[in-house]
Amino acid sequence: MKRQIIAPAEVNRRAQRNRLFLYVTLGIVVVIIIAVVAFYSRVPQSATSAPIQSNIKVGEVAPDFSAATTDGPFDLKTAESSGKPVFLEIFATWCPHCQHEVTTIDALYKKFGNRIDFVGVSGSPTGMDGQSPSSQLDVINFQKTFGVTYPIAYDPTLSVAGKYMLDGYPSLILIDKTGKVAYLASGEVSGKTLTTEFTKALK
Repeated sequence: MKRQIIAPAEVNRRAQRNRLFLYVTLGIVVVIIIAVVAFYSRVPQSATSAPIQSNIKVGEVAPDFSAATTDGPFDLKTAESSGKPVFLEIFATWCPHCQHEVTTIDALYKKFGNRIDFVGVSGSPTGMDGQSPSSQLDVINFQKTFGVTYPIAYDPTLSVAGKYMLDGYPSLILIDKTGKVAYLASGEVSGKTLTTEFTKALK
């Protein structure tokens, strides 16, 4: 059987096509990498900035608030009368840090939910798509999308955020058995850190 002889010109054309394909593929990969890096560089590492801020401080008496949560009505005075600490999260449904923190808070809720009252309250006028006005539906979709198991509430007037919001989303507030603010943090906080604070509040 005779071998098929490929002319040098055809070999060169094939090599050029292979090189062109390689360059185009590399170019696409580089563009994708640049786009991903550009996207994530816009996301702050510690917290997503909040449009409103309170002046709340550790050691102060926690301001009263109430909210209609996914688990029924919540009232701080009622919670305090039961002698339980309260863990409050001010979140935004569109905030990537709030979305990431759900897993941490869910795990803590499973561990401490019978000894500490948990409540998350929406604190942004912007909806889950980052553009439209916020609504009750955003909170429901947030709960379903990210598997939130702890009680969360929609606050159309942002009154709770006005009392408790720190410098970014999520804002995390721990209120002790006496009704005073025991811990404040914004951004993603580890389960280990929060467990330490919860343990202290339960003593």
